[in-house]
Amino acid sequence: MVLLAKTWNPEKQDLTGWWISEKLDGVRAYWTGSKLVSRGDNEFAAPEWFIRDLPDHPLDGELWCGRKEFQKTISAVRKNVPRDHEWEQVLYVIFDAPEMTTQFEHRSAYLNSLKFPFAKVHHQESCLSSNHLYQMLAHVESLGGEGLMARKPGSFYENKRSSTLLKIKNFLDAEATVVGHSPGQGKHAGRLGALKCVLEDGTKFNVGTGFSDDERDDPPEVGSVITFRYQELTKTGTPRFPAYVRERIDYPSMKN
Repeated sequence: MVLLAKTWNPEKQDLTGWWISEKLDGVRAYWTGSKLVSRGDNEFAAPEWFIRDLPDHPLDGELWCGRKEFQKTISAVRKNVPRDHEWEQVLYVIFDAPEMTTQFEHRSAYLNSLKFPFAKVHHQESCLSSNHLYQMLAHVESLGGEGLMARKPGSFYENKRSSTLLKIKNFLDAEATVVGHSPGQGKHAGRLGALKCVLEDGTKFNVGTGFSDDERDDPPEVGSVITFRYQELTKTGTPRFPAYVRERIDYPSMKN
């Protein structure tokens, strides 16, 4: 399991001194030392020239084609037979070196000493104040970015969801597993109306908005993991006003 983020609570935590980076809208990818795999341990069919110069030890990062280019990334990396012209637009953005047992700053310094033709180490900036943090968030969002990630100084890599890594957004999002489909009505008759979903804690809910026509015609399969946005949780823990964002091919799936 890779290091996973918790959500920042601005009312409870000052992030001054933490390391801040842009939250990328890409596909999480773990370099084992010999191949790129998803969180579900499925291998990405990357061209040999793309991975040739990566080191023989693990890296944690994301396959990324740029802001607002998630579909382009997905199109390139999910094919069983890679297409060079698509992978030429993909960058492997490296976050960490999981098996190094040193503090985050030492791991980052090591990674920044390396050079890769088709990869780069993700830029980190020290948070100077709350105002600085909100300025960075506004800047990233103005460019079409998703938000920010905050890394605790001096932290070690953990193979779990950890409070040493926080995601910062102006909206809430989460992942859920698809457990069923509800048929559409009216203009959506004959195709998807809503996805029946379940959270990790067992909370069940429906996601009925946010889909394109193509996604309603060919929705995520039962067992797929999706990302959705929502406003808040109700008192019973149910997401309020959930909206579909995308299917996550980099997450472990429960498909048969």
